[in-house]
Order: sequence, then C-alpha cells, then structure tokens
Amino acid sequence: MKYTFVSLFPELLKPYFQTSILARAREKNILEFAFVNPRDFTINKHLKVDDYKIGGGAGLLLQAQPLYDCLMHIKKQDKNVHFVFLLPCAKTFKQVDAKRLSKKDHICFVSSRYEGLDERIVEEFANEVCSIGDFILTGGELASLVMCDAISRNIKGVLGNSESLSEESFENDLLEAPSFSKPFIFEKKNRIFNVPSEFLKGNHAKITALKTTLASCKTKYFRPDLYQKHERKF
Repeated sequence: MKYTFVSLFPELLKPYFQTSILARAREKNILEFAFVNPRDFTINKHLKVDDYKIGGGAGLLLQAQPLYDCLMHIKKQDKNVHFVFLLPCAKTFKQVDAKRLSKKDHICFVSSRYEGLDERIVEEFANEVCSIGDFILTGGELASLVMCDAISRNIKGVLGNSESLSEESFENDLLEAPSFSKPFIFEKKNRIFNVPSEFLKGNHAKITALKTTLASCKTKYFRPDLYQKHERKF
C-alpha cells in the first residue's frame, strides 16, 4: 500500500512514521509514504496558495490552481490513485471504511487548511470525502494520520498478530470487552484490584461468553445506538 499526503505542512506528518508499527511496516516494504506540498506547484513569485472567498466570508481558502496542478501531478504518476479529502462537512469515517480502504493500492489524503479549500477541486478529484468527527481542526493532517493508522492495521503483515483484529471494538457492532494484564492481583494504597475469577479458570468457552457479555454491557452504556444495531441482528 502506498500513501501520499498532500499538505502545506508535511513536517507535521513525517515523524509519525518514524517509529513503532507503521515504521516497521515501511521497513518491510508493506507500506510506502510520500509527501507532496501544493506550495511547490504555485505559479506566483510569492508562493501564495490562499486567497479570500468569493462572495465574502471570514478566513482564507486554499486556491484552486496549486491544488489542481499538485493533484494532477500525482494522478499522472498513478491513474488509479484514490483521492480522499479530509473535511468536516463529510461522512464520518468508520471501521468498515478502514477495512474497505485497506484493499486499495494507493491512497492520497488531501488536507485542507485555513477555512478549507476551493470546492471545484473537491468536485474534480475527490473519490470520497471523510471526517473523523463532529469537531473542527486547524487542518486535515491529524485526520489523515488517524485514517492512515486505522486503515494500515487491516493490511496483512502490518500487525504482529492479525488475530487481534477479530476481538477489537466495532466487530459485530460491539465495543471491545475489558482486558486485564498480569499480575492477577494488583495492590496499591491498601486497595486490592482483582480480575473476574472466570478469566483464571482456563475454560475458554466460558471466558468467551463472559467477554461477549461484558462487551454488550459496555456497548449498551457507552454507545446505545451501536447496541441497538447489534440487538436487531439477533
């Protein structure tokens, strides 16, 4: 999988891929990362990439010309590139999208800045437009990192143990059940913290049943909408 990040501030993105799981995946040639700055494609001598909105309104927009030329450059190199624009006024990115996008060969994340970008560029290039939640960021870089991380975990070879994916939140419309690490008994400030006794008995069928019950309770409390969706299936 190749990821291309279009951003005015690529230095914000690069450090994320220098350590941990995604860095190891790059070393194994499972993942490839490229960074392209629209400022390199501007045609004015001051390297200006933003301007005021037509029709008025607060703030500046990324101009059409630098972005158009930037994205055309990427598309000429790979006609099958999948352009994803990170914008708050879009559908919410979910786990099902992470799995779907993990089947792509090349994803290009386009990050806006300031008050956004020229809508004509979205209409011309976007294969899809995504948001990571109902809040506003100063730019799309963080959102692109979130999506890249979520997508990459579903690519074969990225995780050390791919079986862990089957027990994570949002599988079967449930949040992940609580987890516990050794030691079995943890004591601090005269308090003793135990784990559910069923986890210690070695009966995997009962442990699985308990995890399902705990996952259902957790989902019902934190995400009743998701719980109702799960219940309708059964």
